[in-house]
Amino acid sequence: MVNKNNLPACPVETTLMLIGDKWSVLIIRDLMTGTKRFGELKKSVSGISQKVLTANLRSMEENGLISRKVYPEVPPRVEYTLTGLGRSMQPILDSMAEWGMNFKRSFNENS
Repeated sequence: MVNKNNLPACPVETTLMLIGDKWSVLIIRDLMTGTKRFGELKKSVSGISQKVLTANLRSMEENGLISRKVYPEVPPRVEYTLTGLGRSMQPILDSMAEWGMNFKRSFNENS
């Protein structure tokens, strides 16, 4: 969990502490469209194991990027939603998407 005492001086490094792995970014991407259940995230984030997804969701919840709601049903239903802080990462993901499209276009033109 990130706390005030261990934040790096560099703001880029701070951002990377929160979303520095590909799984976190892809989870945020998929939650940008709305609330999702665990199974929906498991399907939409291709290649992620259940263990890694669970660990990432817990970490993101501890850091305030997502909220988790458990419904008292059998079997239990759990839903994940971006918090305001998580939603504030939209411009970062938009920039990453634009950069990726430009790279792919440039790569294809030069191939």
